[in-house]
Amino acid sequence: MSISITDRAADRIKKIRKEQQIPDEAKLRVGVVSGGCSGLTYDLEFDTDISNDEEEDQEFEEKGVKLVVDMRSFLYLSGTQLDYTEGLDGEGFHFHNPNANRTCSCGESFSI
Repeated sequence: MSISITDRAADRIKKIRKEQQIPDEAKLRVGVVSGGCSGLTYDLEFDTDISNDEEEDQEFEEKGVKLVVDMRSFLYLSGTQLDYTEGLDGEGFHFHNPNANRTCSCGESFSI
């Protein structure tokens, strides 16, 4: 399994990359860190240090976006879809994670 992204998320990632003048070779690092009211939170950042890649990193490319995930985070994120929404509920990236047993009301954290 992999991590997939919607067209809206891919478009927003490309727009951010252009606005912030992030190099094309930079990958979007997707991860899971401890925190939030449910125990785990999602982490997104551009990884511009291509020498930072670890052997255990999982790499995916979808819709022109290169994603990299460390193996520990991949265990939590396998099968997850990254989406981007704008609306009355707020604007931002959202993770649709089939592995999450519980999420907090704001959607920022989860538990397995």
